[in-house]
Formats: sequence, C-alpha cells, structure tokens
Amino acid sequence: MTDSKIITMKQPADFEKMAIAGRAVAAIHQAVREAALPGVSMKELDAIAAAVLRERECRSSFLGYHGYPATICASPNSVIVHGIPDDYRLREGDILSVDAGAIYEGWHGDAAFTMAIGEVPPEVAKLLAVTEQALWNGINEAIAGHRLGSIGAAIEETATPHAYGVVREYIGHGIGRQMHEAPNVPNYGKRGRGLKLKTGMALAIEPMFNLGGEGTRILADGWTVVTADGSLSAHFEHTVALTAEGSQVLTLPEPVLVG
Repeated sequence: MTDSKIITMKQPADFEKMAIAGRAVAAIHQAVREAALPGVSMKELDAIAAAVLRERECRSSFLGYHGYPATICASPNSVIVHGIPDDYRLREGDILSVDAGAIYEGWHGDAAFTMAIGEVPPEVAKLLAVTEQALWNGINEAIAGHRLGSIGAAIEETATPHAYGVVREYIGHGIGRQMHEAPNVPNYGKRGRGLKLKTGMALAIEPMFNLGGEGTRILADGWTVVTADGSLSAHFEHTVALTAEGSQVLTLPEPVLVG
C-alpha cells in the first residue's frame, strides 16, 4: 500500500522482526497466487490472506488503516492500487495486482505483485515483466551511499523504451514501526540527486506502470485508484533493508542480499 502521508522514522529498524513480517507477506503472495483462478472472488482471496496472517501470528498492516476495510488490496485490470476485495470473480485473461502488508511485534513488511489469470496477450505479459524488472532495477540502486533519486531514475528508465505511463501520484516509502515513514521513494528521478541513503534505512520500493497514460482517478469508495484512460496497470513492490552487509529484500520466503 502507498500513501502520501509519510511520517518520520523515530528509531532504528529491527530488521529481524521486519523479516518475519516480510516472510508472512511472502506467504500471502504464494497462497493468493495459487488460489487466484478463474471464478475465484476478491473476497475469497482476502480471506485466504487473513488466514495466513493468523497462522504466522501477524496482523494486517492494511486492515483498519485510515478505515481501510480489508486485509489486502486486490486490484484487477485497470485498478492501479487500493482495490477493496469485493464479489468480483476472476476471469480468464484478467490481470490482478495484490498488495499485502504484515505487522510482527510492531514492525511492518509490505510487498505487491501482479499476475496474469490464464493466458494474456503478449503486450500485457510484457507490461508485467517490465514492471517487475523495474522493481529489481530500483532495488539494485538501494545501497547505502547512493542517492534516492537513483532509485527513481532506474525505475523510470526501465519504462521509457516501452512508452508506459509511470504513475506519479502513488509512490514508495520508508517503512519500519509505521507502514509509511520517511523518505518518499518516487518511481521517477535523477541519478545522483536527492537524499543520501544510509545503513539502517528500510524502503518499500513499488513501481506502477500503465499500458496507457500515467493519469489516475479515485473511485467513489475513496480508495480504489484506476487508470484515467482505462488501460491496464501493473504493480510490484518489495521491502528492502539497508544493512552493513548490503541491502536485503525482506519480503521473500527468505531474505535475499543484493548490491
């Protein structure tokens, strides 16, 4: 989940507890991927995610956040982010973005992915692949000593050759005791510019690319963000910890060291 309301981090992150939260998020992703078949509803996927959190002794970062009513965000097709799980049932050829957050002993993990439901046209499969590659390109710049703008630049540069709309209103963020902390992590920027990254930071990096333009609009529920032109959208995210040994991706089944 992304938000413009960023607060300042007040204490060093406990990466061990964040890794436990991150593994719970990874388990949600796996369970939802396996269950997301034609005919399955968004509410059914939300119930699966809630069960995973109970098994992992974690809580949802999203449920109750500013009144958000569900465990995950389930965003099909032209929904970019913050789709509220409802009775919509998946169809062959859909794409689905799933954003999940977990809290373990007060520490957060946050990650998202987009998947195809059955077969999709080549240009749609390419959108998903390029957006995921943009995430990893951004993660590779999330290294102590680098500048924040290099993350956004790496993401934006990945989209440019394909003329994808890079969503600007919704961005990544710091993460720790709160789901949203400083600094903002845009999906655009200039290399070598911006805040200098330091050991001890934790960032949620989350590119969102549209098959059409970058414009967005919010539906009447006050949460669901869709593409302004009705085009499809993809969203990938991981929580990354900047440690003395390098940067660790915490929202995988086991943390992975990069950089």
